[in-house]
Amino acid sequence: MKDKGVSDKRTAPDAKPVLPVGRRQWLLHCSLLACALPWQAHALAAEAAQTPTLLVLGDSLSAEYGLARGSGWVALLGERLAKRPRPWQVVNGSISGDTTAGGRSRLPALLKQHRPKVVIIELGGNDALRGLPLASTRDNLEQMVTQAQAQGAKVLVAGMQVPPNYGAAYTRDFAAVFSEVARQRKAALVPFLLKGVADRPDADAWFQADRIHPLAKAHPILLDNVWPVLQPLLR
Repeated sequence: MKDKGVSDKRTAPDAKPVLPVGRRQWLLHCSLLACALPWQAHALAAEAAQTPTLLVLGDSLSAEYGLARGSGWVALLGERLAKRPRPWQVVNGSISGDTTAGGRSRLPALLKQHRPKVVIIELGGNDALRGLPLASTRDNLEQMVTQAQAQGAKVLVAGMQVPPNYGAAYTRDFAAVFSEVARQRKAALVPFLLKGVADRPDADAWFQADRIHPLAKAHPILLDNVWPVLQPLLR
C-alpha cells in the first residue's frame, strides 16, 4: 500500500526508462522539423504543378447562364475528370455574350496564366446572332486554335448550328466554319454541341424561356456530346 503523496517509481522488469528530453535534443528536433516543412511544401507544390489543366473558352452555353452554379456541362466535366486516376483541373474561362473576337482577345492571358494542356473553344453562336461576317468568325477561330497549339495545348472545337430560318445557305456555311477550321488546324471537333437537344421534336421543353439557353437537364447531354471526342486528348 502506497502512502499518499508518494509516487511509485518502480518499473516492470522489461520496461525501458523514459529519459527526459534535454534542451539540446529539443532544439535538434525543432531544427529537423523546420527543415522538413519546406520540403513537404515543395513536394505538395510539385504535385499540384503536375495536375494538368483543361481550359474552356466559351459563351453563355458554357458559363451556366440561367442555371444554378455547378449544373452546367463544364462543371459536370470537372466532376468527371476529378474522379479519374489522374485528375484534371478544369478552368472555365467562359463569359455570357462573348463572341469569337472577344475570345480571341482574352485567350493569350488565359494561356499564360493557366498553361492548359487541353483547350475547348466553344464560341461562334453570338457571332451568328449579331450577324457578324463568317470570314471574321473563321479567322478568329483559326487564330485561337493556333495560339493554343503554339503553347503546346491540344484543342477541341465545339461547333454550333443556327436555326433554318437563317436561310439554307447561311445555315450550311455557318456550320461548315467549325469543321473547316478543325480540319485545317488538325484540331478535334464536336460538330454540334447542342445535338440531341436543339434537334429533338420536343426541343422547347429543353430550353429556357428565351429558347436559346438549355435547361439544366440538357447539360448532361452536352457533356456526352463532348466526352467521346475529348477523351483521346486526355492521354
